[in-house]
Amino acid sequence: MTLVIGLAGTAVALTLAARRVVFLYKIAASGQPDPERVLRVRREPKADVQDQVTEVFGQRKLLKWSLAGIAHAAVMWAFFLLITVYLEAAVALLAGLDAHIPGLQTWGPIGFVQDTIALAALAGLIVFAGIRIKNSPKRIGRASRFKGSHLGGAWITLFMIFNVIWTMFFFRGAEHASGNLAYGKAAYFSYLVGQAFEGLGHDTLEALESVGLLLHIGVALVFLVFVVHSKHLHIFLAPLNVMFKRRPDGLGAAQPMMSDGEPLDFEEADPEEDVFGRGKIEDFTWKGFLDMATCTECGRCQSQCPAWNTEKPLSPKMLVLDLRDHALAKAPYFTASEEEQGKFTDEQKAAMEVDKPLVAEDGVIHPDVLWSCTNCGACVEQCPVDIEHIDHILDMRRFQVMIESSFPSEAGVMLKNLENKGNPWGMSETKRLEWIEELDFEVDVVDDKISKDTEYLFWVGCAGALEDRARKTTKAVAELLHIAGVEFAVLGPMEACTGDPARRLGMEFVYQMLAQQNVETLNEAGVKKIVATCPHCFNTLANEYPQLGGNYEVVHHTQLLAHLVETGKLTPITPIEENITYHDPCFLGRHNKVYKQPRDIMATVPGVRTQEMHRHKERGFCCGAGGARMWMEERIGKRINTERVDEALSTDPDTVSTACPFCLVMLGDAINEKKNTGDAKESLEVVDVSQLLIRSIKGTAEDKKPVTAE
Repeated sequence: MTLVIGLAGTAVALTLAARRVVFLYKIAASGQPDPERVLRVRREPKADVQDQVTEVFGQRKLLKWSLAGIAHAAVMWAFFLLITVYLEAAVALLAGLDAHIPGLQTWGPIGFVQDTIALAALAGLIVFAGIRIKNSPKRIGRASRFKGSHLGGAWITLFMIFNVIWTMFFFRGAEHASGNLAYGKAAYFSYLVGQAFEGLGHDTLEALESVGLLLHIGVALVFLVFVVHSKHLHIFLAPLNVMFKRRPDGLGAAQPMMSDGEPLDFEEADPEEDVFGRGKIEDFTWKGFLDMATCTECGRCQSQCPAWNTEKPLSPKMLVLDLRDHALAKAPYFTASEEEQGKFTDEQKAAMEVDKPLVAEDGVIHPDVLWSCTNCGACVEQCPVDIEHIDHILDMRRFQVMIESSFPSEAGVMLKNLENKGNPWGMSETKRLEWIEELDFEVDVVDDKISKDTEYLFWVGCAGALEDRARKTTKAVAELLHIAGVEFAVLGPMEACTGDPARRLGMEFVYQMLAQQNVETLNEAGVKKIVATCPHCFNTLANEYPQLGGNYEVVHHTQLLAHLVETGKLTPITPIEENITYHDPCFLGRHNKVYKQPRDIMATVPGVRTQEMHRHKERGFCCGAGGARMWMEERIGKRINTERVDEALSTDPDTVSTACPFCLVMLGDAINEKKNTGDAKESLEVVDVSQLLIRSIKGTAEDKKPVTAE
């Protein structure tokens, strides 16, 4: 009877689970192809093994959240190790309660590990329950990372895992009491539970063992069916999502526009035939669908998102969940043949959300959600299962901009300026050299070919050449390179915007126009090495231009300056007696993992006292300018730059330092507002780390206290 019940239950559960898996596979298989991911896995098997070891088995990202990470690691390893207990259960079901696999089911240390990891998992469940109660959205609202998650499913999961654990000890306790548990006292907790059954008759013990066996197997089967219908599908999909993730050093380049697995050729593209971004759920790639299905709803992305933290509607988590829910609703339609689609009634189509727009005020994603993103990368950095939120947001933006012509109106001015003048402000190209006139030495301007004696092309950037505050950084870097004896040159009027604002807005056509122009200029000039002061330029030149044939050795100015200081070519001397807090630019930090060098520069300046903000390095908070938001009005919630400056002010700084012209502008504007309201001291300023270095080297470090005439 035990065998019949066990096999019948297993057959039913596996059938239900298999039907769901086939349904999910059909959804993924219907997605746009993404052949490069498969090819990369084949080319880099060693990298995949490393990722599986560190991220899946090692729980690298989750362990950044100490207590929750340890609890999750315990539960995850219980999932792996307790498979051996289910192997025991299968043997007992098929071969009899007294049957054992020699070695595996008789060696004491295995029983010890099984009991220990089960108890660790139980402790993990208690931690999870405490975290969910403490961070309940009912208690703390938006501050909860679980806001918007399917909370009922999470509690069911905790309950089911608890059932797995107690049925295991019930089954093994009865097994020990009947003499069928070969681990002896090594399986110490099973042995302890078994003491409760002492004194019962043999038939009673066998009955209890059979009941425990069926309960243990039954819980697992019910849990399996539940998992494939819930967010806990990540138990099986997370390793796959980690396997097929992009593997840059940082967040990497924005992906080129693809249609049917091939790069989109704008000269031959047909909006009716080709896929321009993501205009409907069917346009997502199979990796996009895999991302949606893998989301654990943990909310770590949400808790770090600058938009969500300033009362804006964007939650990276809820964006993925909304896409997932829509995909599941519409899947019966878009996975069906044209003939089958024609048979659906209007009521069925409405239920399947066939005509629901992807991005619209009444659509799956509200436009305010889409345009709130700063591309800061906090979501991707924090996601424990490597979901690529920015890629999906960018692809939806591309469709809105290039096909629907729907985007914030003020960004249209920026696009026109890029097309007509080659910079976002619409200034004349001749103004790109005006900063040189303020120097007391000559700067080589590339006319045709770069000189053989020139080590670096100094990519000044639009802000560095045209924005007054950023010009100070440009001049400081130029002076420092000159003092260090580094031969450099600039392009001057030949330099155009890298196209980053256009690409991050979603206007890929304008980006490619500017990028191809710059690549042609750089290649014809024979440029090999570039130093850039703007992290956005740095990221585009280093990571995205290779997509168009522009392969250069690109460094950020903080990397080069730190090297020059380390090698003794630059020596800061004059003390700067100030308390300084450093703001990590997103495109320098999270996108490219440059955290150390800017701090190294400040550490070499005598007198400087550094104080980190609460959110820094990997968890740094955005200034609000990324994702082309530098050229869009911020009308919803608190301004992101104000939130960041509030955090900076909590360190009581004399100076806020950074390493990005956009951050200089955004933080500077917020500080000026604080000065106007009396919330910041008048002497507080925002400077680039290069400005601190040049002050100390040239001996121009100044006391910021007001000087009174005697």
